[in-house]
Amino acid sequence: MALFRIDRRTEAGPAEVWLRLTDWARHSGSVPLTRITVTTPPPTGVGTVFVARTGIGPLAFEDPMEVVVWEPPGPGGAGRCRLEKRGRVVTGWAEIEVRPAAEGAGALLVWREDLRVWRLPRVLDPLTSRAGRYVFGRALTVLLGR
Repeated sequence: MALFRIDRRTEAGPAEVWLRLTDWARHSGSVPLTRITVTTPPPTGVGTVFVARTGIGPLAFEDPMEVVVWEPPGPGGAGRCRLEKRGRVVTGWAEIEVRPAAEGAGALLVWREDLRVWRLPRVLDPLTSRAGRYVFGRALTVLLGR
């Protein structure tokens, strides 16, 4: 699988960062040509399912995901969310961790993802990791409002 990690520091606090990153519908448009549909009723928690549909017309694919860990940040504490990717084209997992910054206001964000793209040879994992880091790094910039 293609593993990558993105670390960000933001001036927004952990609770605000958590809300921005776990509002799945907000992810629509943060990744090019992708629309998110949440298929389970609110509130978000373990068992929430949503689908990212990426592409145009017949060249699109669906990437269903399920929340399997849901630990929102408490006062002064860290939060963690883990998603399992259960699609036919993309499988793997993603984790979002948000914690207070060690110094000053703000939060530290760690996004980890390990993905496998159907029929893509493992020899291309380094390229897939770089592409994932780039695409999701730009998505985080949009979601965090930078």
